[in-house]
Amino acid sequence: MRKVKKRQVIDLSLKIITYLASFISVIILGAILIFVFSNGSKLLSFKILTTDYNSKPYRLKTTKDVEGLSFTNPNITDAYFSEDFGFAVKDDYTLEGTETIRFVYIDENSPLKTSVNEQGDNEPFKVDFIFDSTMRAVYKDGSTTTIFSKDGAKNVVDTLNGAIKIEAANVKFEGGGIRGSIITTLYLIGLTLLIGLPFGVLTALYLHEIAPQNKITNLLRSFIDMLTGIPSIIFGLMGAAFFIPFTSLLFNNPDMKRGSVIAGALTLVVIILPVVIKATESALSVVPKSYKEGSLALGATKTQTTFKIMLPNALPGILSGAILSIGRIIGESAALIFAMGTFIGDNITITGRSTSLAVHIWSVMGGEIPNINLASTIAIVILIVVLILNISVKLITNSFMKKYK
Repeated sequence: MRKVKKRQVIDLSLKIITYLASFISVIILGAILIFVFSNGSKLLSFKILTTDYNSKPYRLKTTKDVEGLSFTNPNITDAYFSEDFGFAVKDDYTLEGTETIRFVYIDENSPLKTSVNEQGDNEPFKVDFIFDSTMRAVYKDGSTTTIFSKDGAKNVVDTLNGAIKIEAANVKFEGGGIRGSIITTLYLIGLTLLIGLPFGVLTALYLHEIAPQNKITNLLRSFIDMLTGIPSIIFGLMGAAFFIPFTSLLFNNPDMKRGSVIAGALTLVVIILPVVIKATESALSVVPKSYKEGSLALGATKTQTTFKIMLPNALPGILSGAILSIGRIIGESAALIFAMGTFIGDNITITGRSTSLAVHIWSVMGGEIPNINLASTIAIVILIVVLILNISVKLITNSFMKKYK
């Protein structure tokens, strides 16, 4: 009787510990999600997903004065309209969450419409440009004054009252978007899986179906398990020491010695190989032996049995390994910092430098003033991308299961 009661107490204690640990895990995960979404949702928009990160500066100069011109006030809420120059500005925030002054309206007759970019670019002035640093206004008596963006939109309009010309204005087409990092991440996923999945699956097929099961095979499996536990920064060093010079020679491009997307993808291939191999071997192990025996008994060769019976039936497990690999690719940062660098690019090519979404988070959090809001926004994008990819792989798995039933 005592033994039964003791066992009941032990079982109850284990249940309580299990429930408590699960509850704590859910609370921690929920707190992280609440923190990320509460901070990141402020900046999350279609614009931040489609805008370049690097801003384009312009130094504008009006070519005519405003004497005798009249403009229509659009009466935009929270905006200040310059009766003298025919534009409206308002205090706003950039995509990165910093304070700025944004142009929200320009009258068709405004001298800003015909302004000249002193830096030689012929791109016309647009609504949605932001006022950057300083503007110099000229008055009737020939005097000038400098307007500072830090003083706010109202000060810009008030100071321009009575001016006849804007001699120079530093503006810029807003950056701060993550379009380049999203494209780079998708490139990394595609290239890594394109190279890594075939190698990993074929290696697993060899170890499980072809190689003799002896000490050497077991030793190879032990080495593969060891690779899983190696810190990713070590793989990053390997990428910098081997893959960067290799890709530079392969593409005959000296600029690739500073890192490239393809060097980062090759580094990630080495990182995900153990995951793919173990997942494929596990998937092959759960395929009923009767399938294999029946195929061989009907006269199929070992190769036919491996590729037409074992591999298709192991596909759900292989795709699970692909899902784990995608998560590792998206979340990897330390290895990519060495293999690709931390340059946030906008014109993405596999031979050029850029950053993934995870490295972008590292970049915006690595300065003297960490940008928590932008980092949280990128984290939300990562979660959404992972969710979409997981759903896609599940749908593909289900379609294959129906096909081979």
